[in-house]
Amino acid sequence: MFGINGPEFFLLLIIGVLVIGPQRLPEYTQKLANLVKEVRRMASGAREQIKEEVGIDIDDVDWKKYDPRQYDPRRIIKEALLDDESKPVSAGAPAAVAAVSGAAAAGAAGIAAAQRPARVVQSLPAGEAAPFDTEAT
Repeated sequence: MFGINGPEFFLLLIIGVLVIGPQRLPEYTQKLANLVKEVRRMASGAREQIKEEVGIDIDDVDWKKYDPRQYDPRRIIKEALLDDESKPVSAGAPAAVAAVSGAAAAGAAGIAAAQRPARVVQSLPAGEAAPFDTEAT
């Protein structure tokens, strides 16, 4: 606790008893006991309030399922790459993604690309600054 081992704690306890003195020691021990009881009561009340607000029994939650240490990114990527189910690629996907996803998806993307209008790129005249919106940054 706080980096203090047994002999150091015992030494601090003896120094505390000597500083407080034998006359005030019973009073301070009673105050310490009351403080510990109050902290326990507050912790119990907080636990009950959490159980009441959450609505589920906290003890029934499988916390191992939410442990981030169980997720291995290499395993997740490997499973995603080796997954047999090919997911359809959206019509607006880039051509590289469509080529990787398979011939069927590439054909669907090609049909969708033929139906959409050609992309228009507008260039600014030489020497003109690009528009800048001060509120957007």
